[in-house]
Amino acid sequence: MNLYQAANDRYSNMPYRRCGKSGIVLPAVSLGLWHNFGSVDIYENFSKIAYTAFDKGITHFDLANNYGPVYGSAEENFGKILKNGLKPYRDELIISTKAGFDMWPGPYGDGGSRKYLMASLDQSLKRMGLDYVDIFYSHRPDPNTPLEETIGTLADIVKQGKALYVGISNYDAVQSKEAFRLLQSMGVKCLIHQAKYSMYERWVEPELLSLLEDEGVGMIAFSPLAQGLLTNKYLHGIPANSRAAKATGYLQCDQVTDAIVEKSRKLNEIAQERHQSLAEMALAWLLKDKRVTSVLVGASSVEQLLDNLKATENICFSEEECKIIESILNA
Repeated sequence: MNLYQAANDRYSNMPYRRCGKSGIVLPAVSLGLWHNFGSVDIYENFSKIAYTAFDKGITHFDLANNYGPVYGSAEENFGKILKNGLKPYRDELIISTKAGFDMWPGPYGDGGSRKYLMASLDQSLKRMGLDYVDIFYSHRPDPNTPLEETIGTLADIVKQGKALYVGISNYDAVQSKEAFRLLQSMGVKCLIHQAKYSMYERWVEPELLSLLEDEGVGMIAFSPLAQGLLTNKYLHGIPANSRAAKATGYLQCDQVTDAIVEKSRKLNEIAQERHQSLAEMALAWLLKDKRVTSVLVGASSVEQLLDNLKATENICFSEEECKIIESILNA
């Protein structure tokens, strides 16, 4: 029985941005299910996060085949969320998934081969109980697979109706340009590029952002808060319940250096002057660039999600603020 009823005012406050030169707009803030939606997490908690996200105008839910832990469990849990509440709103949602990293044992459970991508997407659709996804990504370039094979598979996936659009993730500017060319030659356009981008991770700026603008491809930033470094969590050391305190995970304690903590403290002072939290300012700093279609946030609680959404209320920075922030980041 569907007990969830979406808020009537769900489209009142969220700004939406055009995704490159396409017919699609995305919410300025999208929800990523990389963490907090796995088999180790609590359904009642993460289902509330997902429903609150949609109530607040987040129409885009981003997944990948191996999100969890365990691998596949985020997609399975999102399938339950769809079945128990969001399914009547399927046509209001943009659901994305990816394949490219390690997923199952053996030589065909990783990389960019046609066999892996096709099989992985079929598994993802089954886990989520969907006939198609809105966006399917090549999660990374595979040096052991010809790009023509990977990109050709993306084109065929669109033509088969298993995905409405395709994207690439973690491709550098040179690889991206060739991927766009190949897709175009196959009659399919790349909708979006997903890249790691934050105040502390700026590799996209020299070449990739301008390429995406020239090619009419949207851009969505993952890890916009640098795995929590751009929040108030690490301003006074490493909390016991934080990602960095865990033996496993993508943020390790040796990454929380004195230099990073000092930068975060100085940035937090600027944020306070703007009447924002550090996390809000870090997200707003990305969104000030119109080439950034959306930022992907994770959330371990409804409260954290709502705090992140406040970033959209002020994405304007004065010239002086930009100069000070650059001096802090470049120190």
